[in-house]
Amino acid sequence: MKEKETAELVGVIEKNLRTLNRLRSSLSSALANDVRILGRTANAALIVAGLLDNYYTCLETVFLRISHFFENELSSDHWHSDLLEKMTIHIEGVRIPAVSESNQGNLIELLKFRHFRRYYFEVEYDWDRLDFLVKKLEQAHPMVQADMERFLKFLRAL
Repeated sequence: MKEKETAELVGVIEKNLRTLNRLRSSLSSALANDVRILGRTANAALIVAGLLDNYYTCLETVFLRISHFFENELSSDHWHSDLLEKMTIHIEGVRIPAVSESNQGNLIELLKFRHFRRYYFEVEYDWDRLDFLVKKLEQAHPMVQADMERFLKFLRAL
């Protein structure tokens, strides 16, 4: 593997980690301020749903870059779920997992919601479901950070 490409992947991961931190912070702020002011309305739900969607999309972008870098092939039918699954796999002599198995369930929930949000436009969001997803993101985020830091350490050692 070329040093330049490895350094570029490190830079992409670091940049997206900063974005993930900002999105998580924005979600916390929206819940503490915007939802408190607006109430648990349809408009407030759109804010929360958008931030949940953006968080997973940003993370999936990192996964896609990792997958391309290590030339992992993805199923064309279900490539989003295939990508997440491949990120949990240790490929001997190639790469370590980018996602811990203990975090996979949290991320699957965010992936399912992102898919739902992208393809079903005229729905009112269920606040119980949004609360569940916020909880999943809050559980996932520290593990995402730890997983990505471990993966960055691996990349830097290449």
